[in-house]
Amino acid sequence: MARIPDAFIDDLLARTDIVEIIHARVPLKRQGKEYSARCPFHDERSASFTVSPVKQFYHCFGCGAHGTAISFLMNYERLEFLDAVDELAKRVGVEVPRDTQQRNNQGNDSQELFTTLDEATQFFRRQLGSSSKALDYLDRRGVDDSVRKQFSIGYAPDGFSGLRDALGGDERKMKLLDRVGLLSKNDRGHVYDKFRDRVMFPIHDRRGRVIAFGGRVLDADDSPKYLNSPETALFHKGRELYGLWQVRQANQKIERLIVVEGYMDVVALFQYGVPQAVATLGTATTPDHAELLFRNAPDVFFCFDGDRAGRGAAWKAMESVLPRMRDGRQAFFLFLPDGEDPDTIVRQEGAAGFDARLREATPLSSYFFDSLSDGINLSTLDGKARLAERAKPLLAQIPDGAFGDLMQQRLAELTGIGARSNAP
Repeated sequence: MARIPDAFIDDLLARTDIVEIIHARVPLKRQGKEYSARCPFHDERSASFTVSPVKQFYHCFGCGAHGTAISFLMNYERLEFLDAVDELAKRVGVEVPRDTQQRNNQGNDSQELFTTLDEATQFFRRQLGSSSKALDYLDRRGVDDSVRKQFSIGYAPDGFSGLRDALGGDERKMKLLDRVGLLSKNDRGHVYDKFRDRVMFPIHDRRGRVIAFGGRVLDADDSPKYLNSPETALFHKGRELYGLWQVRQANQKIERLIVVEGYMDVVALFQYGVPQAVATLGTATTPDHAELLFRNAPDVFFCFDGDRAGRGAAWKAMESVLPRMRDGRQAFFLFLPDGEDPDTIVRQEGAAGFDARLREATPLSSYFFDSLSDGINLSTLDGKARLAERAKPLLAQIPDGAFGDLMQQRLAELTGIGARSNAP
């Protein structure tokens, strides 16, 4: 990683107001010469997180987190060091030294990749405006103009070279389009547009930059229903959540996140007044997803179909969140009726009806023991032993605290096997 001169970092921090940076993300209250809040890096009931405008420093007396505006952005926004520096530099109107940017670990042309993706986004948006069938599709789905703009929804035209012809003017441009996953190649070496005749959903990173796309077919009989960009230097699907950027823009404080399966589910929930929905990108919930979810909200709801595939997705999500269930965090599971998804439910029942379903969602603790004891006869010693055998390795992953203790206690109630010993 490139080393930025210490003199530049010192000057950048001197120009930066750490209170302004943190208050934009965590509401601060003035206490004498300093500011305080509940720590964003661990769960707590009383405010132990302080920010000093004099020292331009933050410190949490609860978990020990501390540092400058740069480290705060790295930890809170999950930015790389150079991205955090770049974010602050843009705010105060200075440039990061050019030699540093050229050694950026994303490569010296990372900005060209972002520019290419932005140009593609604008191309798809223009195509949407001139495609009656794509506009009709969004009209039928009830997606109004404001939500289309909010998510930068576009349309990839039918045919094999619309995007390539518009943006691939020379060899360098063609290579950039290929590197960001917008081109495909057949066995004969012919290069063509990866996305064709699909509604396009740009995927944004935590700084609001487009890093990839998801495309949905207009005809339900076509397949695959959703097509995502391949992994690239900018896009790693196991680390990103569709809609998270929009959630953060729409909510000053995020009390909950609702994890759904499809792009249209996210868009529909926003459309009907539930602006806390995100979606994984064609993959199961990963540990990185789980950490990102809880970094942004204390309560996470996983909303899946009630079929076998939905139950399997829920179990994988639970396995990812268990090691991150520190006190104060909550996870819930909502299974929808056959043939329904969040899109159809919120259209039929509105935000109030969907919220009512969320209030009835199954807590992680109940889902955990109900799932593990399925098919087990707990009236027998053998059944109780089997449940304990299944549960113990999973429970051992829960961080120390009240939640972990209560889960052990519940296992003891079901099996008669003693709770975890506190002895060294």
